[in-house]
Amino acid sequence: MASAAVDVAATERDPPARALLAAALALPGILPAAAMAQNAPDQSVISLRYFDYRDWQPGADRMTVRSPSLYFLRPLSDTLALEGTLVYDAMSGASPLYFNTLSGASGLGVTDYRTAGDVKLTKYFDRYAIGVSGAYSYERDYISRAAGVEVRVWTPDKNRTYAFGMGGAYDSIHPSDQPIDTHRRSLDFLFGVTQVLNANAIVESNLTYYNGHGYYSDPYKPGDNRPDHRRTFAWLTRYNQFLPSLDAAVRLLYRYVHDSFGDHSNTFEVAWAQGLPAGFTLTPSLRYYTQSNAYFYFGPPFGNGLEPDQPYTADTRLAAFGALTPALRIDKAFADGWSVDLTLSYYQQRPSWRWFGSGSVDILPMMARWISLGITKTF
Repeated sequence: MASAAVDVAATERDPPARALLAAALALPGILPAAAMAQNAPDQSVISLRYFDYRDWQPGADRMTVRSPSLYFLRPLSDTLALEGTLVYDAMSGASPLYFNTLSGASGLGVTDYRTAGDVKLTKYFDRYAIGVSGAYSYERDYISRAAGVEVRVWTPDKNRTYAFGMGGAYDSIHPSDQPIDTHRRSLDFLFGVTQVLNANAIVESNLTYYNGHGYYSDPYKPGDNRPDHRRTFAWLTRYNQFLPSLDAAVRLLYRYVHDSFGDHSNTFEVAWAQGLPAGFTLTPSLRYYTQSNAYFYFGPPFGNGLEPDQPYTADTRLAAFGALTPALRIDKAFADGWSVDLTLSYYQQRPSWRWFGSGSVDILPMMARWISLGITKTF
């Protein structure tokens, strides 16, 4: 399940690069998907994508990620479909700027790569569909294995679909500069409803629950000591409204996440997809994100609040802040099932932008940009 995959980490635990990549992929339409289909697909899809990400702070460049990927969807019969993704991430850079010092493994920064893949087989019946999936991700100091099952049931008029899902992951963590070999186990659960409101409007709402046990600390950060269990509850709702007179669609999204680490977050997003002549579609979007800090996060100076055998982190990714992400996507459809798309996104986070409370003090702002270029063939 996707929520388990988002939590993978290697040289940095919960790195912002991966969090931002996950947020980018969550934008409607970034990747092909047949998740809500009520009939087996009758066409194959193959999509190649290249992702380029960079973030920085005042006076210092940070992480760079370059990620080619391949997606495929293949009908095997009138009732059976196979889909999957292959991804390669090359990462380099440094940890967040702490008190004017760049940190990382042995103070040398971060250089890593990730090779990952997932596959899903879906069987369609008259009133329901069952999907079984598996995923594998490899990094030099982190290996994740996951599997999941999903059941979708729809009403006779097919205007409402219920989704039930469960997934499990087993992760192995072995830092490159420490004699640590430890593990983490987790389970994900999902319940969702998708409702067709009328010919031009649809709403989707999902509840997910994550329960994990094992190693969550960042072995590359001095003093970092996080609880050995984590529970996360999330609620996601999307609303899409097509406007025939304008040949456009408005997309609204809200997501709430509550974490047993003590932090909670809210995400709001609005997007406008505008059809244009010659097969073009232009989609500007704006996303606002706000989060509170983990209960064991302590800000500068380093070591403030540190007590032996007590949860502690100075990782600013668990601090309180707000963030804005404006983005622009351009799609172009060609004959014979070909299409291309380009997405440009810019991200900026600041403690003062936090809503529902004050942000963490003495934290420098962080900026990021990513570019996604894809080419898709349907046949």
